[in-house]
This record gives sequence, structure tokens and C-alpha cells, in this order.
Amino acid sequence: MPVKIRLARRGRKKRPYYHIVVADARAPRDGKFIENIGFYNPMTVPATIELDRDKAFSWISKGAQPTDTTRAILKFKGVYYKKHLMRGVAKGALTEEKAEQMYQDWISNKEAKVAARREDTIRAREEFWKMVSGEIKPRKKPVDTEAAEAFRGDSPDVEAVTEEAVAAEAAVPEVTETVKEEVAEVKAETTETVKEEVAEVKAEATETVKEEVAEVKAEVTETVKEEVAEAAETVKEEVAEAAETVKEEVVEAAAEATEEVAEVVEEEVKSVTEEAVDAVSADEVVKEEE
Repeated sequence: MPVKIRLARRGRKKRPYYHIVVADARAPRDGKFIENIGFYNPMTVPATIELDRDKAFSWISKGAQPTDTTRAILKFKGVYYKKHLMRGVAKGALTEEKAEQMYQDWISNKEAKVAARREDTIRAREEFWKMVSGEIKPRKKPVDTEAAEAFRGDSPDVEAVTEEAVAAEAAVPEVTETVKEEVAEVKAETTETVKEEVAEVKAEATETVKEEVAEVKAEVTETVKEEVAEAAETVKEEVAEAAETVKEEVVEAAAEATEEVAEVVEEEVKSVTEEAVDAVSADEVVKEEE
């Protein structure tokens, strides 16, 4: 039976929320499901997602196929990251304890980012309401009176400032050369690091795609076999029913034909008998007249 992980819509018009369910792929969108593993509300900022990661990972390991939206949710909650780590454990690249530690660290960092995003949203909303309610006045740009005084024509600090500006201008070429060298070094190091990371990501992506293609191919083959077997069984049943119907119709037609023949024979016998009787009567009459 093909199984999908998908969203089941709930809520009223224009205010939807969804249950993340495991259901038969042939069932309707809001119909029966096998198991409810989470909740998703896209109307909040940020979106509210509650997911049983262990159940989701269990179903993914069994071959359940998520829809596009639920796949994004599972990646966001770390289910596919756990699948990646478990693949490394199976190949011997990681120990199970190390993989579990990496998974928990990933979840902690992700939850911290989500909490920070939620706090920023609440703070921005509070500032907006304060601004529109008139509690916060527009800021005035502060005026630097000391700087204005320093650049007045009659100020004694003008000459000192001019000398400092000339010295700074003379030091500019040296600073520029130093900065260029540092930028070149940083650029070379960054380029090398990026190349190495791109090669690693490419290798991991290729391996993941190959494994997913093999899984999908096996599932499709199994599904086609099941559907062909079901279709063959249905055809056999229909052929048997048709043969039975034809047999009954032939028997009925034969019975009707036999009855009709019997009636015709009976009528012919009666007719011949009557003619014979009439002939005998005529002979007797002729004899009497002679």
C-alpha cells in the first residue's frame, strides 16, 4: 500500500491550519489517515510547527513519501538531517553516539534561531504599536557642538587639525598597500575554503540523489506489480461472471426452443389426426351410398 506524509486541512475559510498526517496515497485529502504526527499553522509569524520527529523518521525509514510542503517541514525540523546521520552510521563513518550528539546540537541551534526570530517579531510589533499610539516621539538628530566649534575660522585648533589632516593624508598610501596585501591573502584563503566545501557538498548531494532514486525505483516497481496483480484478479472474476451469464442464457434459449418445437409437433399431430378422421368418415359415407 503506497503511504504518503501530507497535510490535512482544518480551520475556517481564509484561516487554515493543518495536521501533518500519514495516510494512504489513494485516500482523499481530508479523509481517513493512519496516524497524526504533527501540526502546522502558516498564519502565525513565524509559522507554528509541532512535529513528532521520531515518528516522522520512522515513517520516512519505512518508505513513506512526503509531499513538497511536508518535505520542507521535515527538513526544517531536522528529520532528513537525522536520516543523513543514520546513513553515515550504517556505513561506519560515524558512531551512533556521535550521530545522536550532532543531531541534538543541530536541534538546539535551530530552536535558538526560531526563538530569536519570535522575540524579534514580538519586539517589532510592540514598537509599531507604540509608534502609532503616540508614545514614542520622532528622534531629533543630535548636533555635535564641539565639532562645529573646532571648525570655526577663529578657533585656535584649526592649525592643529590641519597638520593632523596632512599627516593622515601622507600615511594613506602605506595603509592602502597594507590593506591590499591583507585583502589578497584573505581572498586566497576564502577561495580555497569555498572550493573544498563545494566539493564536499557536491559529493554528498550526488550520493543522496543516487540513494533516493534507487528507493523511488524500488517503490514504483512494487506498486506496479501490486496494481497488475489486482487488475489480473479483477479480469478473472469478470470473465468468470460473463461465462456464467452466457451459460445461463444458452440454457434458457434451448429450453424455450424445445417448448416451441413441442407445441408445433402437437399441433401437426392434431391436424393429421383430424384429417384422418375426416377421410375415414368420407369412406364410410361412400360405402353406404353404394
